[in-house]
Amino acid sequence: MDRLARVLAIAGSDSGGGAGIQADIKAITALGGYAMTAVTAITVQNTRGVTGIHPVPEGVIGAQVRAVLSDIGADAVKTGMLGTAATVEAVADALAEAGPDIPLILDPVMIATSGDRLVADDSVKAIRTRLLPRAAIITPNAPEAATLTGLTVTNCDEQVEAGRALLDAGAGAALIKGGHLSGPTVRDVLVTGKEVFVFESKRLDTTSTHGTGCTLASAIATGLAKGLALQDAVETAGQYLHEAILHAPGLGSGHGPVDHGWVLRRG
Repeated sequence: MDRLARVLAIAGSDSGGGAGIQADIKAITALGGYAMTAVTAITVQNTRGVTGIHPVPEGVIGAQVRAVLSDIGADAVKTGMLGTAATVEAVADALAEAGPDIPLILDPVMIATSGDRLVADDSVKAIRTRLLPRAAIITPNAPEAATLTGLTVTNCDEQVEAGRALLDAGAGAALIKGGHLSGPTVRDVLVTGKEVFVFESKRLDTTSTHGTGCTLASAIATGLAKGLALQDAVETAGQYLHEAILHAPGLGSGHGPVDHGWVLRRG
């Protein structure tokens, strides 16, 4: 039997189950990977918003990463909500000990779907200096890309420009997501070296968007862990997420979760 693709997710816990570590585990498992975790924070949240964030001590976060990588190992690492600069530093230090060979999928989670801010100001600089140069791919939405680059990101051309700026800052590739932009078509722009790929999908009229960024990044990580080329991993992950939104169960009275497990029930 072939070994399962191993994906380590480093992120916060979402009590509502739609985003964060819970979304990571569901997406990785649904796509045939083996999910491992390092929890960075305990959040108190549901579909209506975040009412509490309780960080895990940095030493414990680093210890979780080291415990997993020293024993089980990983074929990809995905980071989500890190919160503080100290947490970013702890994660970067632990990953550095593992060496450069494990691809890092960096989802720079800064603001929740509900609009609640999830990251301290000084952590943006830490992400740029400690994690961005190690990332095989970074997956910001338009507002996050603007924060990281200082550029305006309101259309496809500006997505390309922001992606190139992130490559100049050290990322191996950048996927600038277009879900926060306007228009009937959502365009996610992948910039890798001199190549640019634009993935288009019909914008869905739905409030079931909680955890979409976490889900997409984890799906990309699983694809890379399984040996897919970067473009294929991004395209496959986008298709998986689109269907997960279409199959959303309609839970909660705010921004509801997607259906991570739809792929397990098809046909």
